[in-house]
Amino acid sequence: MSVATGGGAATVPETVETQRPPKRVTGPLGGWGSRITAFLNRGLVSVVLTLIAVFWLLPTLGLFFSSLRSAQDNTASGWWNALTAPAQLTLDNYQNLLSNEGMVNAFFNTVWITVPATVLVVVLASLAAYAFAWMDFPGRDWLFIVVVGLLVVPVQVALIPVAGLFGDLGIYGTRLSVILFHVAFGLPFAVFLLRNFFAGVPKELLEAARMDGAGEWRIFRSVIMPLGLPAIASLGIFQFLWVWNDMLIALVFADSSAAPLTVALQSQARQFGSNIDVLATGAFLSLVVPLVVFFSFQRYFEQGVLAGSVK
Repeated sequence: MSVATGGGAATVPETVETQRPPKRVTGPLGGWGSRITAFLNRGLVSVVLTLIAVFWLLPTLGLFFSSLRSAQDNTASGWWNALTAPAQLTLDNYQNLLSNEGMVNAFFNTVWITVPATVLVVVLASLAAYAFAWMDFPGRDWLFIVVVGLLVVPVQVALIPVAGLFGDLGIYGTRLSVILFHVAFGLPFAVFLLRNFFAGVPKELLEAARMDGAGEWRIFRSVIMPLGLPAIASLGIFQFLWVWNDMLIALVFADSSAAPLTVALQSQARQFGSNIDVLATGAFLSLVVPLVVFFSFQRYFEQGVLAGSVK
């Protein structure tokens, strides 16, 4: 660098500052103490959650081990003894259950009631929800208010009137009566959930489909259904679990030949001490199927369980 002086230009050597690395700022939150505290906090939360999970699953584990023990072993000692004596575990209870004609019929009755009741609710609610969300017709808003109002109607209020109606129609005591009751009381919540989800679909997608010549049915199949799959799957899980685990409606409307597994287990519970092997095995079998359905659609359930709550 040159500096001008009175006698001429004097050359001053250029100095380069040595850039020092920035000092590492360590405060009370950046030291070993904070790391240990964070680790202990995470460890404490993990321990608490693990304990909650263990206590939550304890009845299920007890039911599972009881279903694998003989009636004599279950009567003589608690199920936890199977942990130290695994020789007690056997599949004879499941073989005996599968050879029990009444329990097998009850299981298939449960399937024949649950699957149609779930499919009908999902299909009808999807169509109705699309109509409420994107189709204009007279009285649409008032009709939707009526549907929402039906959510507050208790099931118990309709048992006697609907039983009389089914008796006049000649279907009381059959599986059809149980299915129709589940469909009727499952539709209000289903329509409410799906309508709110479908209304959140961008309007531009539907307008583009109409400009391409697509009709309402094509729009519903090609646009709404793929986008609404999370909400539809969540609805299917809710409906399936409600119908599969129901006992009140089946106990009122189904006779002995159409009774599902919950009613069959309830009848067996009157002799709990002498047939705990049948109860434990049947109850665990009734528990496994909903778990399989839930975990099969778990990713859709997580996406759509609160889909309509923000509208």
